[in-house]
Amino acid sequence: MGIPVKTFTVMMHDVDRAVTDGEDEGFVKIHVREGTDKILGATVAASHAGEMIAELSLAMTAGIGLRALSRVNHPNPTQAQAIKMAADGYLDTRHRPARKWLVKQWLGW
Repeated sequence: MGIPVKTFTVMMHDVDRAVTDGEDEGFVKIHVREGTDKILGATVAASHAGEMIAELSLAMTAGIGLRALSRVNHPNPTQAQAIKMAADGYLDTRHRPARKWLVKQWLGW
């Protein structure tokens, strides 16, 4: 379809609860329209995928983007923390240019 897509992936071995549960195989991938936070789709391949995909399905149906998902208070420690981590990854890409500019201004580069 020619839609530019950006994918945010969190491996389950990076999620503390998954490691603690011994269920650290798998991943969460969230696909957004590049340049926006609009969720186009998601893939969850993990032990608790059925529980995690509901949040992503609701967000897509309601038009909730990754920026809003990053502000949701996710219980910790749960394996669904992977969704929050992916949303935070999106925010990191949005804030990085501003951070660089601030550091340059502060350090006088």
